Amino acid sequence: MAAKGAAPAVALSSGHRMPAVGLGVWRMEKPAIRTLILSALRIGYRHLDCAADYQNEAEVGDALAEAFQTGLVKREDLFITTKLWNSDHGHVIEACKDSLKKLQLDYLDLYLVHFPVATRHTGVGTTSSALGDDGVLDIDTTISLETTWHAMEELVSMGLVRSIGISNYDIFLTRDCLAYAKIKPAVNQIETHPYFQRDSLVKFCQKHGICVTAHTPLGGSTANTEWFGSVSCLDDPVIKSLAEKYGKTPAQLVLRWGLQRNTVVIPKTSKVERLQENFEVFDFEISSEDMEKIKAIDRNYRTNQPAKFWGIDLYA
Repeated sequence: MAAKGAAPAVALSSGHRMPAVGLGVWRMEKPAIRTLILSALRIGYRHLDCAADYQNEAEVGDALAEAFQTGLVKREDLFITTKLWNSDHGHVIEACKDSLKKLQLDYLDLYLVHFPVATRHTGVGTTSSALGDDGVLDIDTTISLETTWHAMEELVSMGLVRSIGISNYDIFLTRDCLAYAKIKPAVNQIETHPYFQRDSLVKFCQKHGICVTAHTPLGGSTANTEWFGSVSCLDDPVIKSLAEKYGKTPAQLVLRWGLQRNTVVIPKTSKVERLQENFEVFDFEISSEDMEKIKAIDRNYRTNQPAKFWGIDLYA
């Protein structure tokens, strides 16, 4: 099956281009990764979003190696993102090299600071919980985010990474990063969807040349509802009504809304049939009037809450 048209790409401040729709591999079961990634590449996906914390980089690497070896795609056709885990803030170069080895790549298109916090080091590439005996996150107070960022910049100088960015940073942490950065973050990957629109943060980033990627673009989709017990924006009457109007599924409408906000979207799925559905979002446009209707359903409702697992609220 030949690859269909690839997604449009957005220009990053680093001078590189990132496809506007990607595939997130969070919570992908290891045995299913090969089929899902190869199917996605055949459909036309060229952007994969990974992370050390997802603990499946090696399986993604095997799938990529097969795709390259069989001629399905070339390395230069792809945009591969992965992320620095909290416990490796003091070992940035080693952690990046570990991810590259697992992914079987010579360079990353984008490397992100996964969360704005350094925790106790547990070994390069290991992402076990760093909770203390009191059940609270064991934060390493000797490593500043500025120190971490300058190590990220070194990766660019070394040729290991083409673009660097941040993830889960609020306006104030993003502002600080802009102040101390020699290489400004190309991307801020955040949770944003119709129930958690974060207009101020999105507009701040875009005003300062930082591309916003929505890592939970469907909000409380089935996967997230099971994981976080969230209410799904896909069940909202406004979303369902507009989806029917445009002859699209609620998920397609919400992804299109994200694209029309000039954000990059990286929906996750464990079903091959959903891969196709999530990619068919370029053949229609939501009217400005309907964009306003979606804007009106914002609930300031976060679905991705690490506080439930770490014993600390990074967003407080």
